[in-house]
Amino acid sequence: MSHFAKVENGIVTTVIVIEQDVLNTGYWGDPASYIQTSYNTRGGIHYGPDHVTPDGGIPLRYNFAQPGYTYDPVKDAFIPPQPDPTWTLNPATCLWEPPV
Repeated sequence: MSHFAKVENGIVTTVIVIEQDVLNTGYWGDPASYIQTSYNTRGGIHYGPDHVTPDGGIPLRYNFAQPGYTYDPVKDAFIPPQPDPTWTLNPATCLWEPPV
């Protein structure tokens, strides 16, 4: 099974677990509004089953999508909400970093 994020106006509204061919039936809405995401990807790194140790796998879209995240089609990345206006986005990880 795969995880897919429904993206509306650039914002993730829901994440579902579904097979691509089932999603393509259109029962859950326009399949084009769903973008695959990886439960094992965080900060541009693919992690193993323990979610702590990088396993060398191919990361998918920088971060596992969650409702409220934005999708940047240029970077092909899911980006979490900015926790505070003083935090800056790290372009290498697509994660927010606090001021130093």
